[in-house]
Amino acid sequence: MKFTEEHEWLDIEGDLIVVGITEHASTQLGDVVFVELPEEGTAVTKDDEVVVIESVKAASDILAPLDGEIVEVNSALTDNPGLVNEDPMGAAWMFKMSVEDMSALDDMMDEAAYKKFIG
Repeated sequence: MKFTEEHEWLDIEGDLIVVGITEHASTQLGDVVFVELPEEGTAVTKDDEVVVIESVKAASDILAPLDGEIVEVNSALTDNPGLVNEDPMGAAWMFKMSVEDMSALDDMMDEAAYKKFIG
């Protein structure tokens, strides 16, 4: 797994990247009440806003961590946005994407570096 400074986790699944938010981000947001996901097939550029999360505290945007294409979204989050609080690092993955340059992952934090970053 890799992590971004925007508190996203990225898991490599074959030639796809699965993206979600970290437990730290989920805790900071508070109770999530709404998740707006991107359309499958959407081409994205790094740092594009792709997901909107609304919680009792605030609304937040999730940014594309890499250039690529959204190939699948977790529609379970639309029906049950609370999954983001219950299982942010598992069942609450947000989207899967194909990326143009997998080597871009090399510049991201591993778990130890992320823990230090939020420490």
